Amino acid sequence: MFLAHPVGRPVHEIIAVEDAGDVSWLDLIDPSEDEIRLAEAVTGLTLPRREALEEIESSSRHYRQDDVIYLSTPLIRMVEEQMTTYPVGIVVSPRWLITVRYASYAAFETMSRDLSAADVDGASLDVPELAIRLLETIVNRLADILENAGHTLDEISRTVFADKRSNRRVRNANVLRQTLRKLGGSGDLTSSIRESLLGVDRIGMYLGDARYFEFRDALKGRLRILSRDVASLNDYVAQMAVKVQFLLDATLGFISIDQNDGMKLLTVVSFVGITPTLLAGIYGMNFKLMPELEWHYGYYYALGLMALSVLLPLFIFWRRGWFGDRSS
Repeated sequence: MFLAHPVGRPVHEIIAVEDAGDVSWLDLIDPSEDEIRLAEAVTGLTLPRREALEEIESSSRHYRQDDVIYLSTPLIRMVEEQMTTYPVGIVVSPRWLITVRYASYAAFETMSRDLSAADVDGASLDVPELAIRLLETIVNRLADILENAGHTLDEISRTVFADKRSNRRVRNANVLRQTLRKLGGSGDLTSSIRESLLGVDRIGMYLGDARYFEFRDALKGRLRILSRDVASLNDYVAQMAVKVQFLLDATLGFISIDQNDGMKLLTVVSFVGITPTLLAGIYGMNFKLMPELEWHYGYYYALGLMALSVLLPLFIFWRRGWFGDRSS
């Protein structure tokens, strides 16, 4: 799809060269080769293909040809808690801001709506202004994703460290498995957000170093603010990574504790069952000389002895805290 985002007017699709008009922001969404060629015909520029946008070398992600700057970065996309990362290309020229992306992004849609509703002259929103706005909107969207991820980690933390007496379903096997899956997803999300923030930060640094915005002091100031915002978000990401690792260690620790509790239960059951079985085996032997055989209370004595051999170990294990909750 090849879209034009005019200022103060609705978004429209570009079918022919004439459809571009006086629009400064051209947007290619999962473009076909024909749409890329049409964009090249409109702008007179050579646009990068997907394989070029997926390059990881810095020289491939940020470079300049004459007065045109080519930028690319991986950008995370969250839809219904499903995380995917796609490459995004940004081409900045004196006349055009061209974005090449292979998925819909909330940041792009937000900026498009703001431009359509803007009650300003399109000339006041030139290419440098649009480029900075786009980066700011992307950073704001990444901040929102980070906030949601932080809330998810808080919920996981409450689940992991909840009091068993207040919720006996907490920390059972299924909950712990789900917790591990959520922590794994949070770890992947944290890594992808860090990669996206790094890409946006490098784009901002490159634009500043390229002196493309040197004649606009206000834009240089916004670039510095953008860099500080990215740095603060990176600090938050680092904190989240530490918390993910902490919760992962805690969850694995609780799994180990629950496994030990299971082994304790098996030990108790085995020990409790051995002694009465031994007594039953002794009194079940058919020897001629057995003192309790002719005793009137011998049967009850054997049953009581077996019951005592069960209750006494249970009491000892309970006193040691191997099972049950003495505080309740």
